Amino acid sequence: MRIPFLSALRSRGFRVSAAGTGVARPFSKCGIDYHGYDFDRFGARIADRMAIGQLSQLVRDIRPDVVQTFDTKPNLLAPLAIRGTVPVVRTINGMGWVFSSAHLKALALRPVYLALQRLAARWTTATVFQNTADSRFFHRYHLLGSSPAVLIRSSGIDVGAFEAAQVQTHSISIAKLRSELGLGDSEVVLTVSRLTVQKGIPTLLEAAAIVHAVRPDVRFLLVGPRESEGPFAVDQALVDRYAPYVIALGARSDVPALLGIADVFACPTEYREGIPRVLLEAGLAGVPMVATRVPGCDDVVAENWNGHLVPQRDPRALAAAILDLLQDPGRARAMGARSIELVRREFDLNVVADGYSDLYQQLLSSGRPRDAQIPPSHDSTEHHSANFHSSKIS
Repeated sequence: MRIPFLSALRSRGFRVSAAGTGVARPFSKCGIDYHGYDFDRFGARIADRMAIGQLSQLVRDIRPDVVQTFDTKPNLLAPLAIRGTVPVVRTINGMGWVFSSAHLKALALRPVYLALQRLAARWTTATVFQNTADSRFFHRYHLLGSSPAVLIRSSGIDVGAFEAAQVQTHSISIAKLRSELGLGDSEVVLTVSRLTVQKGIPTLLEAAAIVHAVRPDVRFLLVGPRESEGPFAVDQALVDRYAPYVIALGARSDVPALLGIADVFACPTEYREGIPRVLLEAGLAGVPMVATRVPGCDDVVAENWNGHLVPQRDPRALAAAILDLLQDPGRARAMGARSIELVRREFDLNVVADGYSDLYQQLLSSGRPRDAQIPPSHDSTEHHSANFHSSKIS
């Protein structure tokens, strides 16, 4: 997921290394130096302490000029590991389960994570936000320390690569794909997400039953991993209960093709998202969207303009919004088409990479970036940026 961003940084004159928990092969294929480290998204204090030690050693070995972190735990662990020896830029790409869930465990952990965020801020040089709601949250709870806040919207989408994939999709028979999936002439509602409770999958399943009662030929395609999601995963028996009109496909690499057969894209997440990449892909494909009214989603979807926004955990509202788009396909297509230029203009990877490049140049030249949205820059001075992240689908 980060490789296009890292490649874009490299094309702007940066020497890039990556560290994460995934396999090295996709990085090495792109000529990106990759270092693995042990990391447990779901657990344990001992594992976190081990990760801190590994990150500290990686920085000593790589000797980067800048460390860039993504995802909740790396954003906390890397500053604690580095402790000011190298400038750290952390990107808040969503607030995660602790700050999104109403579960008692999440509520109990919030004070702990707030304290950890304040501690990590002591060794953070700048914090990048993908939406203004998260920035306001960090300011309200004094989670920034003396480091400035910078707004760079989304992780970016490689518009050229996505459109090339769409062209390739058209060379492959859409009818063949529909036949392979057993869709026939059915209308399709597509969701691309980790299959977890926090991503709103149980709500979507209930909404699917409501839609099925009205339009029995509609099929819901769920694309994304389930088995890897530990205690957050939706039970397979729950998904099976809604067959045959709900079809779980697992993780797929042909999302542009699947978007080509979708009539509606549904994003029922309960997370405080950064800017969901799946909405950018659906928008670039011109598919009308239904999403929950949460930070990040409402940065992409505007009510009754390119889709609908609905409350969290409200299957009736979700079903009504999906039915509204299915019942007037001409209007739905017009709404979907409005997203294409929006994504090209505001969320293109080049816009995002220019923003980060300018931030790094400011940081390296003055030691402190401005507290503001970063304008584009095209400088190409070579520096070394190490990017720490965990492996996951956003």
